[in-house]
Amino acid sequence: MKKVLSVLAFTLFFLNVHGQEKGPGNWLVYIGSKQMNSKWNLHHEVQYRNYNAIGDLEQLLVRIGLGYNIGSRSNLLLGYGYINSENFLRNGDDQITVEEHRIFQQLITKQDIGSIALQHRYRFEQRFIGSDFRTRFRYFLGINIPLKNSKYYLSAYNEIFLNGTSDVFDRNRIYGGVGYKFSKGIKMEVGYMSQVFETASRDQINIMTFINF
Repeated sequence: MKKVLSVLAFTLFFLNVHGQEKGPGNWLVYIGSKQMNSKWNLHHEVQYRNYNAIGDLEQLLVRIGLGYNIGSRSNLLLGYGYINSENFLRNGDDQITVEEHRIFQQLITKQDIGSIALQHRYRFEQRFIGSDFRTRFRYFLGINIPLKNSKYYLSAYNEIFLNGTSDVFDRNRIYGGVGYKFSKGIKMEVGYMSQVFETASRDQINIMTFINF
């Protein structure tokens, strides 16, 4: 535990120094799930996203949802998200605050190939941004590879975002990282993500904590 905390402290220090040089952004992510009974679960999630290091807010995202297990390998969920974004105006350093309310439906399915775990997530979003209404579809493919005789594992994913408008492509995220399992229900990851838009791209360092109880 002390070793992991030391690594986390070093990572945050690195992000703070690197962020002063306009390096990659930093996402602090907490994802939790409370199993209410054999069928129902309560999802809760907080993401604190920064343009550079800690304290340079890009976006605060909060999600909650009610999920239902379909068999032992699939989960159907209805959720709500609140997103507060600090967006830069074009050709300047001025920022504008944008609030979004989001309703979403998702299906997660899991499969194993030997010791390798795969996760497919299909998510449909209804986005209320001021007086604007938008829809978006997302497909996420994640892979988890445990390291032999160790609590460490490798993690990677790709997620594509498609709008329900004429400008169909929204963005694509590619991520790779390393994680540590403290117990069956608690794990932590540090990784690097590249986010590609239609005409630009941006990189983030992600620090994620997962708790299932």
